[in-house]
Amino acid sequence: MQGNSYGLAGKVAVVTGGSRGIGLALAEAYLRQGARVVICGRKQETLEAARQALAGGDNLLTLQAHIAKEADVDGLFQAALAKFGRVDVLINNVGMNLLTPAVVDTEPALWQKIIDSNLTGTYLCCRKAGQIMREQKKGKIISISSIAARRAAPGMGIYGVAKAGIEMLTSVLAAELAAYGIQVNAVAPCMVKTDFSKPFWSDLERCRQVEAGIPMGRIAEPSDVVPTVLFLSSDDARFITGQVIIVDGGATII
Repeated sequence: MQGNSYGLAGKVAVVTGGSRGIGLALAEAYLRQGARVVICGRKQETLEAARQALAGGDNLLTLQAHIAKEADVDGLFQAALAKFGRVDVLINNVGMNLLTPAVVDTEPALWQKIIDSNLTGTYLCCRKAGQIMREQKKGKIISISSIAARRAAPGMGIYGVAKAGIEMLTSVLAAELAAYGIQVNAVAPCMVKTDFSKPFWSDLERCRQVEAGIPMGRIAEPSDVVPTVLFLSSDDARFITGQVIIVDGGATII
């Protein structure tokens, strides 16, 4: 890797939840690297706003899809193949969290909604991308996890369980797909300042409590997460698989 180049020119990257937050920052970064990018999201108006903001031209494909629905996931990857002919990188970025009560007080429907949007959706995308990459004999799968996968936190119990499942899925897929030239890793940030986490950081007192537990003294920005994901997408990470790289300002060391 030289300068700001990660050697991704011409690669095809599918970024789920790429219309805002970390996903939008990643889509922008891949386009800057010369990659061809496919983003999906559930709301057409948000996708349209992202399409205009990214201004990716023929190197960008946007598609409305709910990744917890198998038919939508199949359609997403079929569209990627029809447009660009291959899939080199999958970024599992879609995540959903709601402030939840204690797990024993949570209704099963809410449990299922959070598990489906995080873990099941990631599985469905990995399954489809893995099948494509297995035929190619090459590929990279990177999931956005969270330090919530290893630290229980009030209001985030089910989300933490789902992210812990994603990290084990990362290990299992890495072992199963290594022989096909496919690397599977995850990146686990602390709280990142996006609309997704706004219910937490927009409350000044709660935000101060979170920041007090981060040695570097602030919550993360999307730009703090992007370089690690780009590195894992690059050939410089060719001997790394089954790993979770923590990007948390030191939050998990204290």
